[in-house]
Amino acid sequence: MAEQPAANQEVRKIGITRLYLKDASYEAPNTPAAFTDEWQPHVNLNLNTQSSKQDDGQYEVVLSVTVEVKNKDDNAFLCEVQQAGVFTFDGLSEEEIRHVAATFCPNQLYPYARAAISDLVVRGGFPGLTLQPINFDALLAQHQQELQQAQAGAAQTEDRH
Repeated sequence: MAEQPAANQEVRKIGITRLYLKDASYEAPNTPAAFTDEWQPHVNLNLNTQSSKQDDGQYEVVLSVTVEVKNKDDNAFLCEVQQAGVFTFDGLSEEEIRHVAATFCPNQLYPYARAAISDLVVRGGFPGLTLQPINFDALLAQHQQELQQAQAGAAQTEDRH
């Protein structure tokens, strides 16, 4: 028998209102010469997440994914995608919303960004690019640890003065 929430306990829900491609960019500055070199790519991946509360109480979360690929020392291509979504958070505290916007929401957006990047790269004439899955919970934990270490270092510096 499943437990029912107490009458005074608020139900916590996360909803997805809309998912959409906000921006996309693709550049291949060294084509067609890039197609003649032996393909030995070096991939640099950068991620960024931003969230903002909308007037209607919903939140827009934007996952920015930038992929820069070099073949040997030459730039092969640069692909940037901003995959976005509008989310609703019912019964969550502000701290919980920040956590969900940095972990759950990017997890929902990332597969769409991966597909958009793969499509752009193939349309650009290069071999398909499969981006590996990302653990956004681990990324958030790492970011929070780095912030704590930076704050501790700043506090030590102030104590010395």
